[in-house]
Amino acid sequence: MLKVDHLDHLVLTVADIEETCEFYERVMGMEIVIFGTGRRAMHFGDQKINIHEAGREYEPKANSPTPGSADLCFIVNIPIKEVLEHLQKAKVPVIEGPVERTGAAGPVISVYFRDPDQNLIEVSNYK
Repeated sequence: MLKVDHLDHLVLTVADIEETCEFYERVMGMEIVIFGTGRRAMHFGDQKINIHEAGREYEPKANSPTPGSADLCFIVNIPIKEVLEHLQKAKVPVIEGPVERTGAAGPVISVYFRDPDQNLIEVSNYK
């Protein structure tokens, strides 16, 4: 029987690759990498987020790729208070939080904001 071990990467469809890369590098601390035939991805830990530009997606692709349709949660290793300070300095409005939620491995404290495509970004610490 098939049993998933972990997520390797996912794909975000975005309106503007440059704007997306700048945001995820500056705000989220991700490393922008180039692979294949000049494709770009945002790398962090042992995972990456591949980026497709809307209307110029790589095949195969999702059935209905749309900028702004993602809801992503990232676990960080700094306290949420420092996350809030960082977001304020980066001029990224917090839309909710800190609030208690449930992560994959238990209770988390989360803050929510949006990326340039209006994807919902949740940044959390496990309690």
